[in-house]
Order: sequence, then C-alpha cells, then structure tokens
Amino acid sequence: MPKVLIVEDEPAIRTAVVRALTGQGYAVAAAQDAVTGLRLAVSERPDVVVLDLGLPDLDGREVLRMLRAVSKVPVIVATARGSEADIVGSLNAGADDYLVKPFGAAQLEARIRAVLRRAGEPAQPPVIEVGGLRIDAGARLVSLDGSALDLTPREFDLLHYLAARAGTVVTKRELLVEVWRLPYGGADKTVDVHLSWLRRKLGETAQEPRYLHTARRIGVRLAAPKPGAGEPVAGP
Repeated sequence: MPKVLIVEDEPAIRTAVVRALTGQGYAVAAAQDAVTGLRLAVSERPDVVVLDLGLPDLDGREVLRMLRAVSKVPVIVATARGSEADIVGSLNAGADDYLVKPFGAAQLEARIRAVLRRAGEPAQPPVIEVGGLRIDAGARLVSLDGSALDLTPREFDLLHYLAARAGTVVTKRELLVEVWRLPYGGADKTVDVHLSWLRRKLGETAQEPRYLHTARRIGVRLAAPKPGAGEPVAGP
C-alpha cells in the first residue's frame, strides 16, 4: 500500500484529497503547513509527497529544497501557480511533476501512479548506446554513427525514453503519459508527428525503418539495425 503525504493548507482541498486517495487504497498522511510537512516526511517516510507552494509558514519551493536535502522521495507540486517560471523553478528545485489547480482526484491519482512507477524503475545509465546511436542523458547529446544530431528537447526526451527500453514495444498512451505528462487527454497524432520528425533525423522512414519500428495500432519499438541493413535515407 503506497503511502502519500499531502502538504496543503486549504482544509477543504486537503480533506477532499485525503478522502479520494484513501478510497483508492493509499495510506495518507496530511499536513497543513511546511514545518509539519517536513517533520512527517522524515518520520512517516512516504512513497510520494504532494506539495502545495502557497503554505502559510514557508514557500513551498523552499520546502522542496529542504526536502531534497534529506530525501529522494518523489514530489508532485500541486498548486494554483501556473506560470512557466513557477513550473520551471519547481522542476529545477527537484519536483518530479507539477499539477495546476483546479484538478480532479483521478488526474492526481494518475500522476501519483506515474511517479511511483518511475521511482521503481532501475536507474538508467548516463549514456545509452543502441547500434550506432549514442545518447548522453547528462549532456543531453545524441550522435548517430559518430555524427551529432540536432534534436528538440521533446525529441530528445522521446528518443531517450524509447532507447532506455530498446527492444520493447512502447504504447503511444505510455509515451503521452511519461514523455508528454498527459495522463488524460492528448492525441496519438502528437506522438506520430514527433516520431516522423525523429525518423527523418535518424535517416529513415516508416516504410524503411532502421531504428524506429512501428507496432501497428499499438506503439513503437526502438532497436538496433540488423546486420546488413540499408544505409540511412537522405534527408531533405
């Protein structure tokens, strides 16, 4: 039974979240201020923390930094602050996910499941190599057969996610959840478009794949080219 710590100063929101998660089978602890939340994070050892930024005693981002100094527990920031600066600042401070109020209990529970799933995965090596493809996660650099590839941040995240699971079919729904962070909503077309861009940069097409192989109506599998596979397709 996963244990969730809710740090939220609004009584109505705190009560509703605790009730909803308890009903889903989670063990839930709750705090109405930063000091209590930090104490419970140490004493209760939760599996995930849901943290509001607008707390009465300390700013939630400062709480996040203090929490990161003593624990690696996954943290989902759940707040009314929805600016890009707040989102980027919180993620840079160590948040694992960011949720803007108002949100439904189902969406929060989906985010919790996603961060718990990621937390339970083995740590990925800093450099992943699949065939002639080399992905340096720390430097966010990709090369193919020794030549650097110019990828957008989203293309990098998509390629890295697939390469970390090389040989396994990954569904489009999983990609929307884990790469785009869209537990509900989103369209498969979004994934298709980015895969098309990636294929072009990898020098292949859907009809003549080298690395990205479509599993029809399911998803995509990244695998090293078989010996004797054709040369890359020239891009435009």
